[in-house]
Amino acid sequence: MTIAELETTARTLRLNIIKMIGVGQKGHLGGSCSLADIVAVLYFHKMKLDPNNPLWEERDRFLLSKGHAALIQYSALAELGYFPKEELFKVKCLGAMLQGHPDMLTTPGIEANTGSLGQGLSIACGIAAGLRIDGKKNKVYCIIGDGEIAEGQIWEAAMTASFYKLDNLIVFLDKNRLQAMGPVVERYDTNPVPEKWKAFGWHVAETDGHNIKEIIDTLVQAEMVTGKPKLIIAHTVKGKGVSYAENVVAFHNGELTREQFDRACTELN
Repeated sequence: MTIAELETTARTLRLNIIKMIGVGQKGHLGGSCSLADIVAVLYFHKMKLDPNNPLWEERDRFLLSKGHAALIQYSALAELGYFPKEELFKVKCLGAMLQGHPDMLTTPGIEANTGSLGQGLSIACGIAAGLRIDGKKNKVYCIIGDGEIAEGQIWEAAMTASFYKLDNLIVFLDKNRLQAMGPVVERYDTNPVPEKWKAFGWHVAETDGHNIKEIIDTLVQAEMVTGKPKLIIAHTVKGKGVSYAENVVAFHNGELTREQFDRACTELN
C-alpha cells in the first residue's frame, strides 16, 4: 500500500472500533485508536501473512501484549479477511468469536491469549527463541503499553530477550502517556523509557506513532540491527482520531452516547 492508502486504512480501523463499541456499552476506545497507524503498517505493509492459512509456517507473528486493546487487532484481521466483518458486531457477546481479550482458540489470526498485562512480551520471547532454534527467518512483533511496563514481568522478559540476543523480536511501546486511572507519571512513573531499555541491552528507537512514513522508516532501520532485540517507542495520542476522546482518560474503557457515536463516525468518515 502507498502511504495515503495506509492512512485511509488506519481511519477505517478506527471507524470499525467505534462501530464495535456501539452505543451505551463500554469498550477500550482510547488504547485501541492510539495503535491504529502502527497496526496498519504492520498488518497491511510489513508482515508476511496469509489470511486463508492463519497457521502458515512462514508467517510473521504478532502479539498484542496490551490485550485489552483487542478491538484494533480484530479490526485489522476482519479487513484482511481472516473472518467475516459481521463478526465485529458480536464482540463480547456470549459464544462469539471475538471476546474482550484476544483468544487463540476462538479467533483466527491470534497467536496467544493476552491481556493479563506483562505476559505478552514473555510469550513473544518464547516464540522468537523457538523460531530461531528451528532456523526460521520469521519476525515477531509485539505491542506493549506504557502503563503495562510497570509490570515486573516485562523487565524479566526484557532481560531474557537481551541475554539471548533475540534480534528477530521487534517491540512497539504505545507511549500514549495515559493508563486506566490517569496519567502514567502520576501512577507508576515508568520514565525515562529510552534509557531503561538501553540499559537492559535493547536497541531503542523513537517515532511519531501517527506518522505512517516515519513508522515505516523507523521500522526498516531497526530491523537492520543485529544481535539485539529492538524497541520502538511510538509517541501516540490516546483516542487518536476521535476529537473528544483524545487524551481523555475516561475513554480508556469508555461508554459512548448516541451523539458521541454519530460524531465519531462522521469524523472518521
